[in-house]
Amino acid sequence: MSKQKQSGDYRIETDSMGELKVPADALWGAQTQRAVDNFPISGIPMSRGFIRALGLIKAACAEVNADLGLLDAARAGAIVTAAEAVAEGRHDGEFPIDVFQTGSGTSSNMNANEVIAHLAADAGVHPNDHVNMGQSSNDVIPTAIHVAACLQVEQALLPAMRHLAETITRRAWECEQYVKTGRTHLMDAMPVRLSQELGGWAAQVEDAVARIESSLPRLRRLALGGTAVGTGINAHPQFGERVATRLTERTGIAFETAPDKFKALSAQDDALELSGQLKAYAAALMKIANDLRWMNSGPLAGLAEIALPSLQPGSSIMPGKVNPVIPEATAMVCAQVIGNDTAITIGAQSGNFQLNVMLPVIAHNLLQSLTLLASASQVLADKAIAGFVVNEARLREALERNPILVTALNPVIGYELGAKVAKRAYAEGRPLLEVALEETDLDEATLRRLLDPARLTEGGISEG
Repeated sequence: MSKQKQSGDYRIETDSMGELKVPADALWGAQTQRAVDNFPISGIPMSRGFIRALGLIKAACAEVNADLGLLDAARAGAIVTAAEAVAEGRHDGEFPIDVFQTGSGTSSNMNANEVIAHLAADAGVHPNDHVNMGQSSNDVIPTAIHVAACLQVEQALLPAMRHLAETITRRAWECEQYVKTGRTHLMDAMPVRLSQELGGWAAQVEDAVARIESSLPRLRRLALGGTAVGTGINAHPQFGERVATRLTERTGIAFETAPDKFKALSAQDDALELSGQLKAYAAALMKIANDLRWMNSGPLAGLAEIALPSLQPGSSIMPGKVNPVIPEATAMVCAQVIGNDTAITIGAQSGNFQLNVMLPVIAHNLLQSLTLLASASQVLADKAIAGFVVNEARLREALERNPILVTALNPVIGYELGAKVAKRAYAEGRPLLEVALEETDLDEATLRRLLDPARLTEGGISEG
């Protein structure tokens, strides 16, 4: 990076391809500017989490190169200070390159190298020779994807998911006494306790936590040390292992060097595995969100089993209308995550020989999915599940009119007579108990005992 002259709003920078105008106050250089000019596509820059990971990686690499005697202490210290500032988010405006760029992410790697070199210019730091020492975009960017994803999983997503599971579990305990009509195919079915329904949700979230945790050991393996094609050319043999150790010290996450650098550079199987687990969680979260919407529906013509917290007016034309906005927002997050997984799947297929060439879009979609799911989990817990109110009268009314309760009489009166009782009760709009008294030889006390909704939530076989 070489500054030749400056005039007004721009300065002239040079790289191996020649001269280029760069904004006068920009910390980046010619290669970043070429990417800005070449990719005016989406206006979406690489995410904060990705830039944070690049800063952490560059700092760790400088420390290791100094330890190995390859980089003098003054330059290394200046690089570390500048890279830490990048990691802390103090220069995010200096990372303007579009997500849709060169498939290796070389532009973003050079963006980081140039910004850090500019910040460390007083120490005579060069973006390629010093900041990028022992590295290639081809191992830096896959490493940044893994580091950023691990940080977001550990620091944001898993805590939010555990909070959601704990909130659901607490509400289940609080709702133990409520019995409601179960539904299969959206049709009336045997009764369940509201706590049982919520317990199923909590189990979904807890299983999702376990699945995501199970993918982390592979995500903690880092490509650094593979450099251009996986052979490690121009990197010290201990470089990858030492950088992983430094990143572990900086983050508290147990990173390790990838055992096979050729796989680490050419394949994104580990990122795709995590994305698949996020998709599974998104499907579970959408089920929970939609259950909440159905249970809240009404308040007069729907199920109206619960009332979600009223958060905002629901219509610009219908006064008094309130909508289930938090479950709706959650469902949209889930749709986005499922779509992101498709993009990541296609990206992961694009490992041509020694390099995957869709790394930026994989990074963008994976980190967006992690951010969205963490936020949605927290909001769903705090603004929907924690505060819903149970409509006990509506639950009781529906139960009393539910002809499917006759299922409990099957062991006593048989399926055929049970079906006759249920159909007649439904057709005549009468309580099941009344019709069963007329159609069977069971007395009222026995019927009340056999048809007790709370007892039916416990399972088992009625005595004949």
